[in-house]
Parts: sequence; structure tokens; C-alpha cells
Amino acid sequence: MFKDKILLITGGTGSFGNAMLKGFLDSDLKEIRIFSRDEKKQEDMRIEYKNDKLNFVIGDIRNFNDVNQAMMGVDFVFHAAALKQVPSCEFYPMQAVQTNILGAENVLEAAARNNVARVVVLSTDKAVYPINAMGISKAMMEKVSIAKARDPRVKNIDAIYTATRYGNVMASRGSIIPLFIKQIKEGAPLTITDPKMTRFMMSLDDSVQLVMFAFMNGQPGDIFVQKSPAATVKTLAQALKELFNADNEIKIIGARHGEKMYETLCSTEEMAKAEDLGNFYRVPADFRDLNYTKYVQKEANVKLEGEYNSDNTYRLNVEELKKLLLTLDYVKEELANHQN
Repeated sequence: MFKDKILLITGGTGSFGNAMLKGFLDSDLKEIRIFSRDEKKQEDMRIEYKNDKLNFVIGDIRNFNDVNQAMMGVDFVFHAAALKQVPSCEFYPMQAVQTNILGAENVLEAAARNNVARVVVLSTDKAVYPINAMGISKAMMEKVSIAKARDPRVKNIDAIYTATRYGNVMASRGSIIPLFIKQIKEGAPLTITDPKMTRFMMSLDDSVQLVMFAFMNGQPGDIFVQKSPAATVKTLAQALKELFNADNEIKIIGARHGEKMYETLCSTEEMAKAEDLGNFYRVPADFRDLNYTKYVQKEANVKLEGEYNSDNTYRLNVEELKKLLLTLDYVKEELANHQN
């Protein structure tokens, strides 16, 4: 299905875009368009990959004309461009609105106008029961994508718009693992928000697998979640200290603006209708229209058994987390440099 097709990755200079490229550079795709507003990162990627299949487009998803021009002739879209830092979005919520909601609308509208066959938008666990601006904006992005999947222009060409939702990606830019490693190397205290705070432990490869699963198996409006283990922040700090043979003290600094004690990938209401696909959950969209009276409620008493979150998933201990961390290229490189 990829032969002579064109793939567009918005925010393609980020961690996800680079990870996705590793699998697609040797595919039958005719072209991979990397859309972002960071010319320096685009130049770095151009030099690193030296691949004629890559086409770099400078633009901003907040500008519809930029997105629409970049979308011409495109067959598939992975929408990864977003503001992702929770504290930044808390202080500048309208920036989150403009990028994560209005920017996503630009991408989806341009896709509809250009007859794009498949779109996968990347969301976050913070979109479930959101308490911060970043999560709220991503929750609205999901609603926009589902609404666009109902669009007659999209339905008439049998296009499939889906969403994926995952937790913090281990060792991604701006995440806690690079921060802890930096603090270890500097001999500084490891700053922990709350020792009992839990987070899903997901690798970049996991995120790529999730997006590809949604791409290959999704139906219009679906949301896909990958089952992932979790760990407390304290366990993560201890695992890294042992890997680096470090004795840095641990300093409790308290939760930052908008942070949760644990993250949720599927709400209680979603789990009631979710389809268990082994390593994934599929949450189907509600495709009823607004004429609710013509629909017969077949399951009046839906059993709600609870949400799927980082507090009730499998909890990694220190040894298990160490083994997982040693699968990450970033950690292995930093550990080798540290030992040298």
C-alpha cells in the first residue's frame, strides 16, 4: 500500500518523526515530507539522512495556507506537531489552543480538501480526564479528529482518520530521563516531584508501533491505546542511580503546575466499549447523528469497570525498569560516555 505514495509528517523533526523515518526510508514510499517550522532541525536531518526520498517543508500548522500547500498530493498523514510541555501550556494556554486545537483543525481540514486517504493524529494520556491546558487542548484535538472523520467529504472517499493516545515517551526531548541523567553526571540532587507519582513507561519504538497499528487497522474515528507498564518516579530515579553507579541524593520538590499523580489512557466510559486487541485497546467512535430519538438503546445498563491508568497497570520494580532502560539507545550511549 506504500508503493509510490506520499507521506507527510507534521512536526517531523521531533523525536517521533526521527523514529518513524527509520522504518520508512527503505519502504516503497515515493516521498516523505517533513513539515515543521524549525529550519535548523530540518537542516540537521537533511545532513544526517542524505536521502532523496525526504522533502523538507518549512511552515507552521497554525497557518492554513502553509499546511494546505504542504498537503497537496499527499496520501497519508501522521500529525505529530504539538505543544507538549505541561507547565508551558499552563502559563500560555492560548498557545496550546492555537497549536494543538486550531493547528490540528488546519491539518485535518487540509487533508479533507486534498483527499488524503489516511490520517493518524497523535494524542496523549493527558487528554483523559484532563486537568491541565495541555491535556484539555489534546482532548479537543481528539474531538476535532473524530468530527472530521464524520465529514461527508472524508466518508465519500472512504478515508480513515484515527487517533493514538500514549504516555510519556522514555528519553524523548524534554522528558525526565535526560534530566535525571544530566543531574547524575553533574553530581546534583535528583529532583523528584512526588515519589508516589506513576507514569507509563513507553519507548519511541512503542510509539511507532502504536501509530502503525492504528494506520493499518483503524476504522474512522477510532482511538488506539497501547498497553504499557508503569513505574513510580522514585523507582525510575533509583533505577538510573544504580545503572550509573551514582549516589546522588534525591530531593522532593513537589508537583509542577498541572501535573497528575497518575496518567489515564482510557477512561471508565471508554473502557466500557473498548475492544481488547491483545497489546492494544481500540475505542470506537460514536457515529450516531444528533437525532437521538431515532436510536434504540440496546444496552441500557452498561457495566463500568474502571479506567486504565498508570496506577492500575503492571508496575515495574527497579530491576525490571533497569532492564527496560537498557533497551534505549539514549541510555546506552549516555552510560557508555559516563563509564569512559
